[in-house]
Amino acid sequence: MTSEQQLREKLRKISALFHGATTAGERDAAAAAMQRVKNGLETKLKAEQLIEFKFSLPDRWQRRLFSALCRRHGLEPYRYKRQRYTTVIVRVSKSFVDQTLWPEYQELRAALNDYLNDATERIIREEVYRDAGEASERVG
Repeated sequence: MTSEQQLREKLRKISALFHGATTAGERDAAAAAMQRVKNGLETKLKAEQLIEFKFSLPDRWQRRLFSALCRRHGLEPYRYKRQRYTTVIVRVSKSFVDQTLWPEYQELRAALNDYLNDATERIIREEVYRDAGEASERVG
């Protein structure tokens, strides 16, 4: 595990500790520890060269998820004038994209797709017609 991965794991543990804290003192201690780890992570990321990465995301749900994930990590997603709406650009280090941002996005996207598919099928079966299967194939 690299030092960046260790910092991220520590941040997750502190975050869990913060959300489980029952007293104001525990929350303050967890918040201070979280801030120290975030500062260390930011220092490490600033040491690496930032590159402009271009992502093409086919639908608005994926773009919204990816943009929210970028913002959660303190990144600013954008696109240039006259670029397609499917384009999202982020200035970030390659190691952050490879080790954190893209894997986390893929995991969240898969979970969201499963949820949306289940919800869509359930609504179709309950409100439109109980058979929500694909159309059958016929020989020409």
